[in-house]
Amino acid sequence: MLSYRTRGYNGYGVQYSPYFDNKIAVATASNYGLVGNGRLFILNIEPNGSITNEVSWETQDGLFDIAWSEIHENQCAVASGDGSIKLFDLKVPNFPVMNWKEHTREVFAVNWNLVDKTNFVSASWDGSIKVWSPQRQDSLLTLNSQVDFTTKASPLPQTAKPPLSHQQNHQQNANTANCIYNATFSPHSPSTIISCNGSSHVQVWDIRSPHPLQLDYVAHGGLEALSCDWNKYKSTIVASGGTDKSVRIWDLRMITKIDQPNSHSPMPAYHIRGPTPLNEMLGHEFAVRKVLFSPHDSQELISTSYDMTCRVWRDMSDEKARFLNVAEGNNKGVMRAHKEFTIGCDYSLWGEPGWAVSTGWDEMVYVWDSKRL
Repeated sequence: MLSYRTRGYNGYGVQYSPYFDNKIAVATASNYGLVGNGRLFILNIEPNGSITNEVSWETQDGLFDIAWSEIHENQCAVASGDGSIKLFDLKVPNFPVMNWKEHTREVFAVNWNLVDKTNFVSASWDGSIKVWSPQRQDSLLTLNSQVDFTTKASPLPQTAKPPLSHQQNHQQNANTANCIYNATFSPHSPSTIISCNGSSHVQVWDIRSPHPLQLDYVAHGGLEALSCDWNKYKSTIVASGGTDKSVRIWDLRMITKIDQPNSHSPMPAYHIRGPTPLNEMLGHEFAVRKVLFSPHDSQELISTSYDMTCRVWRDMSDEKARFLNVAEGNNKGVMRAHKEFTIGCDYSLWGEPGWAVSTGWDEMVYVWDSKRL
């Protein structure tokens, strides 16, 4: 296991470069993201096993996520607590090469389109999802996560507050129901996005459709959904993680579409309890902060949690066998090196399958092998 300390800065987002097997970007925030600056680190894994800081940039507010560009090997976008998105270039060491400011609250997630590759998506506490092009100053599209159903579910309880930065417009008691914690492009489609929010909803969008929202369902029984991801090999399989401490696997073909409210489904997808997942993985002791499917194995995924661990899971379920593995039966391994909340994680696309990286509030970045836990 390799390690690097982002001294003075607490880790939030981390991602391997899609171009270089030894390069990692880390988005961090000082004072746990509550107040102060942020810093973007570009780390190199050296041949001798050490990790060095190639270049870094300090920002005026905390950074919460990172996405490497799919069209430029030296560029990456970061999500900032002041509502901005910044594009940095490794060859421009002093300032960002682009700065977008349309979100009115913290930006919690950025994700590059793996199919189209000319655009990326951002998700914010202001309840909106925006699609961007690095060639344009304005966003290409804005999606609003608030949906008015004819049959409304009962009010959803809010259990976890996202980090607040030092900007004056932040309200200490703000409602997080509309906070979009994650939005990710499908690796199978250039126009499909999945998102999750503080009201427990997971939503699937088609940005080429006149009515973009395709699916909407309650994923974690009314508790906040903090992360979601696509299976890289099965286009209808997604995972979500939330404050109910579970990782859930969903087959989107089994979810009632929002334009079919009078279907024969026994329970609307937006009911307070939501539909039944294909599989449920239990073992985390606190909220699940991030879930990520492996790019090498359709059945493997990792998760991070406020319980200070990263867990590796095997999803053996299919459409014929729900809840095939319950409790810790599909927990393949636990990485316990972190000493504070574990927030970000990523799989390496290079070398032997299984190498992963994680970061958290203990100011540490760990590179480890998920196959050897």
